[in-house]
Amino acid sequence: MKRNNAWIDYDGKDLTQLTALAEDYKDFLSNGKTERECVRQSVELAKKAGYVDLDEQIRNSAALHPGDKVYRVWMEKAILLYHIGKEPLESGMNILGAHIDSPRLDLKQNPLYEDTEMVLLDTHYYGGVKKYQWVTLPMALHGVVVKKDGTKIDINIGEKEDEPVVGVTDLLIHLSGKQLEKKASVVVEGEDLNVLIGSRPLKGEEKDAVKKQMLEILKEEYNVEEEDFLSAEIEVVPAGKARDFGLDRSMIMSYGQDDRVCAYTSLAAMLNVEDPERTACCILVDKEEIGSVGATGMQSKFFENTTAEVLALLGDYNDLVLRRTLQNSYMLSSDVSAAFDPNYPSVMEKKNAAYFGKGLVLNKYTGARGKSGSNDANPEFIAKLRKIFDDENVAFQTAELGKVDQGGGGTIAYIPAAYGMNVIDCGVAVLSMHAPWEITSKSDIYEVEKGYEAFLKHCR
Repeated sequence: MKRNNAWIDYDGKDLTQLTALAEDYKDFLSNGKTERECVRQSVELAKKAGYVDLDEQIRNSAALHPGDKVYRVWMEKAILLYHIGKEPLESGMNILGAHIDSPRLDLKQNPLYEDTEMVLLDTHYYGGVKKYQWVTLPMALHGVVVKKDGTKIDINIGEKEDEPVVGVTDLLIHLSGKQLEKKASVVVEGEDLNVLIGSRPLKGEEKDAVKKQMLEILKEEYNVEEEDFLSAEIEVVPAGKARDFGLDRSMIMSYGQDDRVCAYTSLAAMLNVEDPERTACCILVDKEEIGSVGATGMQSKFFENTTAEVLALLGDYNDLVLRRTLQNSYMLSSDVSAAFDPNYPSVMEKKNAAYFGKGLVLNKYTGARGKSGSNDANPEFIAKLRKIFDDENVAFQTAELGKVDQGGGGTIAYIPAAYGMNVIDCGVAVLSMHAPWEITSKSDIYEVEKGYEAFLKHCR
C-alpha cells in the first residue's frame, strides 16, 4: 500500500516535460485570475489545437463526424469541449470536469464611499475563506464593467510592475488587544473587508473631495462612472504572478490553484488526445465554491443542453439517446484534495491522506459528517482507473479530506452522478487551500495531466 515519491523515478525526458508543463501552467494562472480570463485563455488554446466554435456549427446546421473537435462558451464564464470519438455518443463519453472559480473578494453593487478623506470599496467575500488572511496583501482588481449601451470594459489593475495595487488594512498590534481576544473566525469581520483605493482630494471641492478625485480617474482612464458599478463584476484578488516555490523549485505558489490546477491539466489533457475511441469531453464551470448554482454552475442545464446539440449535429438526437449518453459516461471530477501538512498533523489520518510528490489523488468520497453531500464512487469504476493508471505508469494515491469528524468539503461530482454515470473526484493535493496563495507540487501536476490523458484514451 506504500506509494513512492514520483520524483525518484523521473528520467531526463520526464523532467523536461514536467518543467514545460509547469511553465505553461504558471502562465495560465498569472493571466487567469477570474472565470472570464480562464475561459478566454482556454478558447485561444483550443483554437490552436484545431477546435471550432460549436455555436457556429449549430447556426449553420453543420454536421459533426468522428474526429471533429468543438467548443462552446456559456456567458463567458464556462466552457465545454468535445472531441468526437469513433464510437456512437450513446455508448457514453469520457469526461473531465473542473471549476475555474476561486475564493476572493467581490465588489458590492454600490461599493464606492469616502470616510475621513479616504476612498474605499465595499466587498462581499466569495467562497470559503479565512477572512483574516485577506488583509495587508497587495491586491489587484479584475473583472468587467457593462455600460447601459452594452459596451463591455475589461478591468485589470495591479498586475503590472508600474501599476498601483490596492488592499485591505489591518489594526496595528499596539492597539489590537481586544481584537486578539476574538475567535479567529471574527478577528476580521466580513463587513470590514473594505478595500482602500485612494486618499488624494480633488482641489476646489469641500465635500467628498477624495471620492470625486477617484471618480475623475475612473472616468478618464477607464470610462467608468459610479452608476456603472451597478452592472459590473469586479473581483479583488492577490496581485502578482505564479512563482516557483522552494529552493529546489519543486513546487508552485499562486492564487487560485483550487481548482485551476485541475482545470488547466484537464484542458491540457483534452488538447493532447488524438483519435479517441469514445468521445472525450472537458467541462470547465463556474460557481463551485458557492454550491455550483446559477446559470454557469454545474447544476445548470448548460452541459445537458450542449450535449443534446452535439447529438443533433451527429444526426442521433432524441431524449432517450441523450439520457443513455449521460448515463453511460465516465467522469473524473477534476478537483483538488488537501495535502498532508507536517505543521498541522492532528487533522489528518496518515494512512488516508494525500502527500506531495506521490501523484494524482483519488477521493472515493468527500462530504462531511458521515459523508453528507458526497458522491461515493463505485469500486468497479475505481478498479478500472487503477488498471489504467498502472498500465500507463501514472503515480496515484487515495485520500480523504481530513479525519472523519474534522470537517470535509464538496465538489461537482454528485451533480453529474445524478445522471447515473460513474464519477470520482480526482486531482492534485494542495497546501494552504483557499488561502490567497496556495502551494502545489510540480510532480503531482505532471502526474495528474498524464492520468487525465490516460483516462480519456483508455477508459471504457
